[in-house]
Amino acid sequence: MKIGIIGAGNIGGNLTRRLTALGHQVSVANSRGPQTLTDLVEETGATAVTVAEAARGAEVVVVTVPLKNVPDLPSGLFDGAAEGFAVIDTGNYYPRRRDGRIAAIEDEGLTESRWTERHLDHPVIKAFNGTYAADILDRPRPAGDPDRMAIPVAGDDESAKKTVRALVDELGFDTVDAGGIDDSWRQQPDTPVYGLRAGVEAVTRALAEASPVRTEEFRG
Repeated sequence: MKIGIIGAGNIGGNLTRRLTALGHQVSVANSRGPQTLTDLVEETGATAVTVAEAARGAEVVVVTVPLKNVPDLPSGLFDGAAEGFAVIDTGNYYPRRRDGRIAAIEDEGLTESRWTERHLDHPVIKAFNGTYAADILDRPRPAGDPDRMAIPVAGDDESAKKTVRALVDELGFDTVDAGGIDDSWRQQPDTPVYGLRAGVEAVTRALAEASPVRTEEFRG
């Protein structure tokens, strides 16, 4: 597939490494410009592009930028993307550590990914937000392996969710359907599943045990 990755930090960089190794055609962008991605491009064979170019022709677009920077992404971000493309949102809300207070999340009760979706003006699939970046490289396992990790995947677009779950499987991880975007609070920071390195059964149980109450640490 042709995949665009917006954000070349820990998650974006390691997804670039794994997806290119699997034979996908990856375009990667960051806020500082293509000239700053030389090392990643030389290592992986990915194509460095501007943020505005990242989604062109893409069947999957990964948005992996700090939440506070989502509103700054260019308009028309998905112009030229492939028909039926899926958007993966890996973001998390860290009001005290990074993002500042976002009223729509805290006062209106929007999930983090619903807030992101409204700014992107396109449905998103929430995945990898609670995954350690190193695990993307170090912990893939073949299907059926008892040590294979499972990743929760939430979203409203069932076709896009199917595409993303298949891609996660190809990357070497099981998936658990975590419901729609309004249910994605179950995998936000400080929930039982966040950072959990476990299989399908434990991930399913952790999602069920989550509370919608945002803890003090994650309030602005």
